[in-house]
Amino acid sequence: MPSDHTDVEVALAAAAAGAAAVRSRYGTDLAQLAKSPTDFATEADLAAEEEIHRVISAARPSDGFEGEETGTKAGHSDRRWLVDPLCGTLNFAAATPLAAVNVALDTPVGVTAAVSADPIANEFFWTDGSGAWVRHGGTDRLLEPSPRSLIVDVNCDGKRDALFVGAQLIADQAFRDVFAPRVLSSTLAVAWVAAGRRAAYVTDGHLAGSVHFAAGIAICQAAGCIVTDFAGDPVHTGRGLIAAADQATHRQLVELLGPHLEKLHAQNG
Repeated sequence: MPSDHTDVEVALAAAAAGAAAVRSRYGTDLAQLAKSPTDFATEADLAAEEEIHRVISAARPSDGFEGEETGTKAGHSDRRWLVDPLCGTLNFAAATPLAAVNVALDTPVGVTAAVSADPIANEFFWTDGSGAWVRHGGTDRLLEPSPRSLIVDVNCDGKRDALFVGAQLIADQAFRDVFAPRVLSSTLAVAWVAAGRRAAYVTDGHLAGSVHFAAGIAICQAAGCIVTDFAGDPVHTGRGLIAAADQATHRQLVELLGPHLEKLHAQNG
């Protein structure tokens, strides 16, 4: 790709290249590289990251690159590309079409271009930092968040040796009385909040600079979602992430998460 393309054009081209690599391997017998008993990479992850890096390095050779599979490649600028080439690897390896290809450009003023692509549906959720759209079949449509579905996706994948809110929230009857919980296990669901397909997304952890979440967070923010930590403070200020379609949904989730945070504080002394 020529270097005169805009950053968001580079991000879209890189995500498209990664998505094509993933899609061509869907439903095939994939070689796996174990990271832990329940976490692994496949040849699709590696091929997608290679394709994404190829596009970015050709168009932005001075920028840094941080990939989920290949790690950090230092650049000669204060910009770096955060890449998760296949978020939802376990789903994908089991021929379950719920995965994302995430590409985000992190700069001194924040993430200024980001794409979260669904490689199977061939949808590209994207932002240039000012607005947010979904591209399908060559047509872009403005993303419009909505709480109408009442579906809240909760990430339950956490460190095995640490307290993690996801499982407790799913089992919380007060939460289930208000919302319809889902566990998708892919950050594709973060972009779905911006698209109005989810009322909210909740995950524990500290996510600043995360290759998994940078793209989805930027898309939600540009679409006008309410994006904060668990306490309702600016995202990355404290623990966790709430991405909600509107203020009312966000306020309910902050209230519902409060007792779980108090319990964690008590257990941690």
